[in-house]
Amino acid sequence: MNDDIEKLLERGLRDLWYGIIPSHAIGSTPVALRRLGEDLVLWRDGGGTVHVQADRCPHRGARLSLGRVVGDRLTCWYHGVQIDGSGTIADVPALPGCPLIGRHGVRTYPACEVAGVIFAYFGLDENEPPIPLEIPPELNDPQWSYFLCSAIWKTNYRYAIENVVDPMHGSYLHADSFTLAYGKKDDVFKIEERANGFILERTKQRDVNFDWVEFWEGGAHWQRLDIPYPKSAGPGGPFRILGNITPIDEHASQIFFWRLRKVDGWERDLWRFLYRDRLEERHWNVLEQDRLISETMPPDARYHEMLYQHDVGITRLRKMMRARAKAQLEKIRRLSAERKHVSALN
Repeated sequence: MNDDIEKLLERGLRDLWYGIIPSHAIGSTPVALRRLGEDLVLWRDGGGTVHVQADRCPHRGARLSLGRVVGDRLTCWYHGVQIDGSGTIADVPALPGCPLIGRHGVRTYPACEVAGVIFAYFGLDENEPPIPLEIPPELNDPQWSYFLCSAIWKTNYRYAIENVVDPMHGSYLHADSFTLAYGKKDDVFKIEERANGFILERTKQRDVNFDWVEFWEGGAHWQRLDIPYPKSAGPGGPFRILGNITPIDEHASQIFFWRLRKVDGWERDLWRFLYRDRLEERHWNVLEQDRLISETMPPDARYHEMLYQHDVGITRLRKMMRARAKAQLEKIRRLSAERKHVSALN
């Protein structure tokens, strides 16, 4: 059971929404992606709606991502088989009246676009409706202005998330940065349980450094934190970061961070100018430090750790994710038994 739990966690928990690619990356031609170890094709129909589907033609298994979009259909390059946005075979031009027409042939993932990112729902049972995706309120609040940061890290997604729920590293790894060079080098952490997650915070200082982080489940796994800004960073309050991290496979992750500040009017314009002109490069430098640490950790690092009090957020996160994985393994076995029963009846 423990080995099965670990294998599931390595690939990524299901029955969740994940950000998979920035919206601007999907235009008029199909795009091939790998997320949660699954090969996907993304395309927009004639009305601009994005579709996320398995990258496999139901006819012979050719990559649909090599085809082209015609109106509201994705056409396979190999034999011209046409697939609609629901995954149904809409036409087989090579054989009028072909009995394949009208059959569902391609797995289709529920998808939506949120704050510049395409999200898809990876359900264990494709016949079940997706759970609701709760959008962090800042992303829908006109008082908040944001920039989207997207990157691919060559590390397992769990190490990327654990990096976020580890505030103490800010005082060391990022000690020479523009915003994280201040405050105490020692502390004790407290954790506050929430119905759908937790908040981890330092006890000896607040609003000085990377002093707190929130992790919660809202249809997706979200992270939230604030970084205090020096006065030279322009008007507005602290620099807020919202995160969503998606496994590509066992060895790589798609990282999304929305970088926000609560400003309006001319102050918003000034901050956005300062961000593009000066601050963005500094923030990328900080993120590169996180990437380098995460990518150079051995894949089996978690099996050789000596954790201490500062790691309470990591241990809380791991406990939660293992519980989810255990429940999902039970669901996988139940679904498998049901399918075998149906197959036997047929």
